[in-house]
Amino acid sequence: MENVETKVLREGSATKRAAILDAARELFMTDGFDRTSVDAIAARAAVSKRTVYDYFGDKRALLLAVVTESSAALMASIRAALDTTLIDGAELEPALIDFSLRVMASTLGTADYAAIVRLVSAEAPHLPPEEMSRLDNAPEEIVAARFDELGRRGLLEVPDPRTAADHFIALTFMMAYRAPRVAGELDEATVRRIVGNGVRAFLRAYAPMGPPAR
Repeated sequence: MENVETKVLREGSATKRAAILDAARELFMTDGFDRTSVDAIAARAAVSKRTVYDYFGDKRALLLAVVTESSAALMASIRAALDTTLIDGAELEPALIDFSLRVMASTLGTADYAAIVRLVSAEAPHLPPEEMSRLDNAPEEIVAARFDELGRRGLLEVPDPRTAADHFIALTFMMAYRAPRVAGELDEATVRRIVGNGVRAFLRAYAPMGPPAR
């Protein structure tokens, strides 16, 4: 009986934690960090104010939890796209294009991601610099690790995988992300053109000498 009760409590706790994070995320985005009260977050999440403090400690820690959760979703999206596209036997150019388009469609190109970026920019003074530096560098580190693997397989010439990742992201994700939006959304044809051009420019710099990269 004790195990059953413990399991029910744990599931309930996870549900409350998610509700608090969702409420905080919505209010931070609409009202800003300073104008959002813990009382308002608790009311939106349908929990007590004490529960918010018990789960997260204070409002600043809750803001960091919201940003960390969004970053984790981006990291998961990047890893899933890498594992789906850059696989053995795949031609490198179309695989890199497919990878970039998947990440843009699932995360970077969405209005929700743009809102998180605005939130982080606006509330940077409330976030620990060392943690934000780690989160900012996480996408590049994931891509760099895969480029290092492709380099060891002879598919890329990457003496410095992290620099290669920085160049790739700048030529693809970031250029597409900064393209003009229509009603808050990126134009799919524009994204495809930017990503395709960026991948080809990247491969001109990093493809190994010899036969075309596959």
